[in-house]
Amino acid sequence: MFILISKKKLYGFIIVLILIVSLIICFFAMKSKDKTAISSMNKAYVAIVIDDFGNNSAGTDEMLNIDIPLTAAIMPFMPSAQVDEKKALEKGKEVIIHLPMEPEVGKRSWLGPKGITTDLSDDQIKSMVEEAFQIIPSAKGMNNHMGSKAIKDERIMKNIFTILKEKDRFFLDSKTTSDATACRIASESKVKYYKRDIFLDNEKSVASIEKQLDKLTDVALKNGYAIGIGHVGVEGGKITADAIKNKMPEMKKRGIEFVFLSQIP
Repeated sequence: MFILISKKKLYGFIIVLILIVSLIICFFAMKSKDKTAISSMNKAYVAIVIDDFGNNSAGTDEMLNIDIPLTAAIMPFMPSAQVDEKKALEKGKEVIIHLPMEPEVGKRSWLGPKGITTDLSDDQIKSMVEEAFQIIPSAKGMNNHMGSKAIKDERIMKNIFTILKEKDRFFLDSKTTSDATACRIASESKVKYYKRDIFLDNEKSVASIEKQLDKLTDVALKNGYAIGIGHVGVEGGKITADAIKNKMPEMKKRGIEFVFLSQIP
């Protein structure tokens, strides 16, 4: 009788133990699902645009060798524009035109050849934009190089957007001014419009650029996507490339997926 009772107790204990283990497994499985759901919810997109290609600029190769989607903004009227276009495409990057436009402050010489200035006629503006696309035919769109004055000029933007609409190309506002003229004219012209969220390399040090990349990540996780602009040449170059490479793994862990600018919704 004693042995029989012990077996019943042992059997009951085993049943309870199995139930407890099952509950524990179920609990951790649910936690795992929750983590997956949170990770999915936190996923966001980052497009990094690199300006100032086209002038044999320092850091060109380092930037194009970064193993994520990058959008290369090429100045069309500069010496290595077509060479840089070919390099970018060979590296699987996206290409846009980096159109020089007149600033509020500064010398016209800073624009390089064929800058869009407020004294140009409508035909001259359209002709320059057309020529830019002839030089860089793979360009998916365009952004402004400088341009704090020209981008506020309604006449200039209407002429630029007329060509972009005809070619079904987009415009990225580098936001060198807070003026909203470009956004309004893009909407009226039915041209796809993006705006820059973060400049990456206003300060030329790896540490400061990494901080800007953190800010870019924060904006993306808040809004679903973010657009950052960096540079080759004197404003960034190899230093910017190093900072991006350093931050890539952490950004991906935080839920960032790198995409081309044209893939931003």
